[in-house]
Amino acid sequence: MKKILSYFWPLKSRFHSKFSGWLEITWLNGKKLLNSKNTNYSYGSLQKVLRYGLSEVKFRPDDKVLLLGMGGGSIIKVLREEYKHKGQIAAVEIDPVVIEVAEKEFGIRALKDIKIIHADALSYVQNTNESFKLIIIDLFIDKNVPEECFSVDFWEKISKLSEPKAQIIFNAGMDLRSDQKIREIISKQERHFDFILLENVMGRNTLLLALKKMVNV
Repeated sequence: MKKILSYFWPLKSRFHSKFSGWLEITWLNGKKLLNSKNTNYSYGSLQKVLRYGLSEVKFRPDDKVLLLGMGGGSIIKVLREEYKHKGQIAAVEIDPVVIEVAEKEFGIRALKDIKIIHADALSYVQNTNESFKLIIIDLFIDKNVPEECFSVDFWEKISKLSEPKAQIIFNAGMDLRSDQKIREIISKQERHFDFILLENVMGRNTLLLALKKMVNV
């Protein structure tokens, strides 16, 4: 019934998070979205941005995936439903409210081989010994990417987690006035990765794609 009614007017429910402030689930035109105060968190424009990023990289259905910043899990469903991905996905999310919303409102637990890790993604990359073939970095607090995501230390850890020829998709920000911090990542990490910078994705977002080199220069 909600899905039908949403074609006539949006239906909304709100949740409060100490990490993200007020989060809102909106039924609009038959589709359920998760939004923060200033931006889409899952299943709307963000899903389109990450879907575009996936279309620009190559991976196999059984590749092991790390998702830093799960949100409502929209990109997990894209991987499973559109790309027929069957490998394990480790999804790291710091916000317990977002995890609960992903489970209860978007049915993430029903998907197979999804390991949801309640942790700070920045701490997780410091401490895990696992390695991955595809890493998606989608860490936002409302519309801002944490400064740590641009640090040398963070990217050195990402390099260690990346298998040879691993693909990285970094959602580096929206409505950026400068790409200086992203250019610094490229210049300081070129011994580990080959980079492609994609700007104005869906009119707002900047994506940094990286391919792990076989041997560091």
